[in-house]
Amino acid sequence: MKTALIACGALAREVLSLKAKHGWDADVLGVPSLLHNEPDRIPPAVLKRIRLARRDYARVIVVYGDCGTGGQLDRALQAEGVERVAGPHCYEMYADGLFHKLMEENPGTYFLTDYLVQSFEPLVIEGMGLDRHPELRQEYFRNYSRVVYLAQRDDPALRQRAAWAADALGLPLEIRQVGYGALETRLVELMRT
Repeated sequence: MKTALIACGALAREVLSLKAKHGWDADVLGVPSLLHNEPDRIPPAVLKRIRLARRDYARVIVVYGDCGTGGQLDRALQAEGVERVAGPHCYEMYADGLFHKLMEENPGTYFLTDYLVQSFEPLVIEGMGLDRHPELRQEYFRNYSRVVYLAQRDDPALRQRAAWAADALGLPLEIRQVGYGALETRLVELMRT
C-alpha cells in the first residue's frame, strides 16, 4: 500500500530523510513553503495536492502544522478523511516539550529551523521587504528579544548562517540541537497505523 506524504516544503528534506531512515514505501509530495506568508492559501493548496495524490496512492498523510490557518486546514482534512501529523507548527514538532518551555521563558522568541536558516534571505529579508525597506525591521521585530535556532542537523555552515540571520534581525542567538523531535515520532506512529 503506497503512501503519499504531502509535506510542507519547509519539512520536505526532513521527511525525505525519515522516509529513507525508516524504509517507508512512500513518496513525498511538496506544497510550497511560501504559502506561510498567506496561511489562508494553505488549505486549498493541500486539498488540491490530496485530490491529485488519490489517483496514484492508496493512502495520503499530510505532514504540515496548522501554520496559522486557524483550524481551517484540520477542518478541510477532516472533510477529506485525511490525517496529518499533530502539531500547530514545525517549531513545536521539532522542539517537542522544549518549545513550550522556551516560550514560557521568553514569549518574545523568534524561531529558526534548518529550512528557515537556509531560506532566510528570500523568505524573510526579501519576502517581508526588508531588503527594500530596512526600517521595517524595527517595526516587524520590536517585540522579539532573541532568536532560537532549533537545529535539525549539526552543521557548522548552518550555525554560521543562523548567526547571520540573528544579526540581520539585531537579536541574540541561542542554538538548540533538537534533531527531528516529535516530527519523527508522530510520523512513525501514523505510518504504523
